[in-house]
Amino acid sequence: SEAYPGGEMKHGPIALLSETFPIFGIMTKDQLYDKMSSNIEEAKARGARIVLIATEGDEHAKDLADDVMYVPNTMELLEPLLNTIPLQLFAYYIAVGLGRDVDRPRNLAKSVTVE
Repeated sequence: SEAYPGGEMKHGPIALLSETFPIFGIMTKDQLYDKMSSNIEEAKARGARIVLIATEGDEHAKDLADDVMYVPNTMELLEPLLNTIPLQLFAYYIAVGLGRDVDRPRNLAKSVTVE
């Protein structure tokens, strides 16, 4: 998996879209809502499975996505903080479901040694 800004989708990631390539999008009611909606519509047209984080009560997101995780409406300044919670929980439960040790991830150390 790889994260990229929604505005960059047409500069490469769009080539990867297929039925086996899910898209996780954050489409909350902010200044980029219309642009993200357009990107998600294009991904959907190419057969990608769409999972969205959207503002509570957003019927357009419900119609557009295969699955929606809703977050409460809040100040735009706080949205990035609020939107990370469902993504972290999703990653946690996927890792647990795959049998990964979420308390001791491989290749990570508790301290860094500077030489």
